[in-house]
Amino acid sequence: MVRITLVQGDITAEKADVIVNAANSSLLGGGGVDGAIHRRGGPEILAACEDLRRSHYGKGLATGQAVATTAGRLAAGHVIHTVGPVWSREEDRSALLASCYREALRVADTLGARTVAFPAISTGIYGWPLDDGARIAVETVRATRTEVEEVRFVLFGADAYAAFETAAGHA
Repeated sequence: MVRITLVQGDITAEKADVIVNAANSSLLGGGGVDGAIHRRGGPEILAACEDLRRSHYGKGLATGQAVATTAGRLAAGHVIHTVGPVWSREEDRSALLASCYREALRVADTLGARTVAFPAISTGIYGWPLDDGARIAVETVRATRTEVEEVRFVLFGADAYAAFETAAGHA
């Protein structure tokens, strides 16, 4: 069973086999975690994402899917980009959010990764409520068959850490 650890801090400073990027569908950088990973990782990540757009993902990456690139200057072997759903009061998109975690772990397995650092996908500018996002993240990771040994949720801020602490049963 995968070991879940929680860290309050900056995901771009993590040392892991894989760092997961809460990307937008363009794969070309943006705000929040996505922008931070592109800035700190350097131009190699953007170049790899541009290559993906020219080849397999001309229309961008679909919500809930995941794809790997180089990690550039980050202390990781790869970055796995996944597009989280925008939260909606009218439509239950929780299956799409769960798919982000499941697909990222699937891609991590193809890379032989043993440590994966995740942000709290969709809980920033995409508006997903923290408690629910944390619950979906933890439940999905626990339910997914993977060769990954450690999933590290790297959480920006005390509120996110507390929500994941509760969801993981560490409180």
